[in-house]
Amino acid sequence: MKFPFRAASFAAIVVAAAGTLAATTPTIAQEQVPIAIEQDVNGRAVTSVPAPAPQAVPTVWMPGEIVQPLPAETQEDDASDAARAEFASLAAAVDAHHGTDDLNEELRCLATGVYFESKGEPLAGQLAVADVILNRSQSGRFPGSVCSVLTQRGQFSFVRGGKLPSVNPGSKAWKTAVAVARVAQAEAWESPTDGALFFHARYVSPRWRLARVGSVGNHIFYR
Repeated sequence: MKFPFRAASFAAIVVAAAGTLAATTPTIAQEQVPIAIEQDVNGRAVTSVPAPAPQAVPTVWMPGEIVQPLPAETQEDDASDAARAEFASLAAAVDAHHGTDDLNEELRCLATGVYFESKGEPLAGQLAVADVILNRSQSGRFPGSVCSVLTQRGQFSFVRGGKLPSVNPGSKAWKTAVAVARVAQAEAWESPTDGALFFHARYVSPRWRLARVGSVGNHIFYR
């Protein structure tokens, strides 16, 4: 085939292709994607379709306000902060929690521990002792109740034969111990020795290999 005839044939193919495209109703996708007809090295028609442009993902709007709930731990911390914010001082918190009526067994045991271990201590020292007892009951390393923590063998010197001694329910010291126990149980005031699990009096030196948390009054606290 001579060159003029080849060129004429190619022109005919282009015209036929153009007519076909004009006669076909384009879809939405075809309207967005141009089609180019080119010639390869042998003079044959080649149709080239470019890759479609990436389509944007439509934004879906949900009716109403979407609120993500806070983790339980954060909610509990906020509740404790709110409880502490109600009182100007530990003394005010203790005053607000006075009352020796309707004591359940756990609260009575906690107050008994505070009474015998720290009744001569400042309020912060009594609260620190109460928190040690509560921390033990929640740690998994000690018995799981306050009463069992206190009566565990060899842990508290005021306990005799696995039994808690009786108290004078009319004494001011007992009423204060109950109030401090209520404050500790309600987390109404932050302990000055947060996380402590052990304590001893200053006049003894057990040489524990424990992390010291702090000291309040006559006691030194560790975890």
